[in-house]
Amino acid sequence: MTEKKPALYIHIPFCRSKCPYCDFYSLPIAGQRVPEMMDALLWELGQYRLDAVQTLYIGGGSPSCLPDEHFLWLLGTLGKYTAASPEFTIEVNPGQVRLETLKIWRKYAVNRISIGAQSFRQPELDLLGRQYRVSQIQKEVRLAREAGFTNLSLDLIFAIPGSNLTSWRQNLETALTLPVQHISAYSLTYEHNTPLSHKRAQGELDPICEETDRAMYELTIDLLQKAGFVHYEISNFARPGCDCEHNLIYWNNLPYIGIGPAAGSWWQGRRKTNLPSVSDYLHAIQHHQFPPCETETPDPLQAACETAVLNLRKISGINLPQFKLQTGYDALQLFAAPIAKFQQSRLLALRNDHLALTPQALPIADTVLCEFSSL
Repeated sequence: MTEKKPALYIHIPFCRSKCPYCDFYSLPIAGQRVPEMMDALLWELGQYRLDAVQTLYIGGGSPSCLPDEHFLWLLGTLGKYTAASPEFTIEVNPGQVRLETLKIWRKYAVNRISIGAQSFRQPELDLLGRQYRVSQIQKEVRLAREAGFTNLSLDLIFAIPGSNLTSWRQNLETALTLPVQHISAYSLTYEHNTPLSHKRAQGELDPICEETDRAMYELTIDLLQKAGFVHYEISNFARPGCDCEHNLIYWNNLPYIGIGPAAGSWWQGRRKTNLPSVSDYLHAIQHHQFPPCETETPDPLQAACETAVLNLRKISGINLPQFKLQTGYDALQLFAAPIAKFQQSRLLALRNDHLALTPQALPIADTVLCEFSSL
């Protein structure tokens, strides 16, 4: 794998409160050692001795829950990476950021905001444990635009218990009234050992059936494409030229470095994931040691399989010449058996040096991808 400037992800492991469906590692911020965490994140980043990065992304958790004085100090130290004006995204939860703060972020070269809207229906927000009103989503978009941001993204969730095709259409239509350039839409998943999964197991809520879930996804594609959004990844849609460059680095299986508890990296041929523990993370770094982590060094065949699976998430699929240049393998030969199988069932198509999922494959993409994951 040819090394390039990596993408940089910084994980803020705090949020105001833990949502019952969320499986990302984070803790409620109350009582946490925020200044020590900012110091620790920068210490870990400094060990990589990077001169430049492809993109920056600060996620969580909820970066917007951090006190301004601590977060702005962190942003100020990242200035060396923003000189070339790369895409620089911060995740925001509605109701957590003031106009003055957003204006300061612009001065620190932040140029993209990802807003965790999830739904424009209050009962759905309440079920998801989101502690804001629908009106605050719209206000957050307005404030971001007023602060000078022209690249805004919304996260939405469909197949929430109690929803139906009509209510999901209303969600999408409301999103389309807002001046956003990117929309991510995901089906609600019941992650293991989350409060929402426990409620489901106990029969306290009624999950959406697979048929309706699929219809909601197909409606998403139809409405967003008619509104001028390009469907460029299974769950992601963008105005032309507004694809998320940071996430494309993941889907192209190019180098990235993750900083913070639970953050993952793919760097210099090694995959590394920091263990999900704030206390262990801080303890290690305060003793000038790398945080505890799990590591793996994929062999060339494993790396090729990983690249194929990630590439197939893109609507454009695997760029066959680029795949061979990156991995050393001819994808049509390496994956001859699954390609033949899924071409026959019309779930894969070969077009102009690209191997891609067909539209009918998108709702059941995992069925196809799993057969490319190992050989």
